Amino acid sequence: MANTLSAAKRARSSEKRRLRNRRVKGRVKDIEKQYRQLVAEKKLDDARALLPKVNSVLSKAAKTPALHKNKAQRKMSRLTRLLKAAEAASAA
Repeated sequence: MANTLSAAKRARSSEKRRLRNRRVKGRVKDIEKQYRQLVAEKKLDDARALLPKVNSVLSKAAKTPALHKNKAQRKMSRLTRLLKAAEAASAA
């Protein structure tokens, strides 16, 4: 338990930030999992349609302290490469 008023306020605001960050990260994880599942099931048209939404969620998360902008860019790049590799494998 906090000893001073300022420490108590810090604890309250830290908890609010923690919950906000968890929501943002959860949203990112959910949509990324959905996207990867579509690619794994070879539903490439659906995955291609979902990719802009995935990138949008990652960009919005990068604006917050929950996700670093470079990590968001790296995820976008890797998810795009995943789709390209799956498309190449299905075409071959």
